[in-house]
Amino acid sequence: MRALVRPFFAFAILGGLLAACSFDEPQNRFADITYGHLPEIGLDVGDVRIEQAYVTPGKAPNVEHRFPVKPNDAAVRWAQDRLEAEGDRLVFRYIVREASAVETPLPTESGVTGLLTTDQSERYEARIVVDMEILDGRQVQATARAEARRSITVPEDITLKEREQIWYKLTENAMNDLNTQLEDTIRSAFFPYIVL
Repeated sequence: MRALVRPFFAFAILGGLLAACSFDEPQNRFADITYGHLPEIGLDVGDVRIEQAYVTPGKAPNVEHRFPVKPNDAAVRWAQDRLEAEGDRLVFRYIVREASAVETPLPTESGVTGLLTTDQSERYEARIVVDMEILDGRQVQATARAEARRSITVPEDITLKEREQIWYKLTENAMNDLNTQLEDTIRSAFFPYIVL
């Protein structure tokens, strides 16, 4: 009896280790959304301050806390990768004011029709808002805001992995829009402070 028990435990432990390893496989991970491949925006300021003012509620209808790459992390990363202080005075404040993603249930067919069709069951809307300002001490010299909003619907038979891929793409698309908005806004609203 003892001879049978030991191999069983050995296989159970080995099986557990293999299962644990499968969760760490590269295909289960999502790449960070970064902007280091884009040119830096030089600012004639002594300091760039990046602030995360948005706090996720962490409960429905908000779902951004479940995203593989959270919108607020991507918005902060944009500033880290792209903004460069090249002066000796003034402060540029970059404030992530909102970085939400909200889930809205959609009506689906019931009965026989519902069995024969695959409806869109949820809608996800991401909204990212960034406020910016130039400070001279406590005096505000210039302000501007950039905002991006994206939405997508998903079918009722979607898997968790597919849903996470859609959440990732939603963040990526919203950030691509925000990237364009930020570039245009900074170059227009803060033109006197840009190092060319």
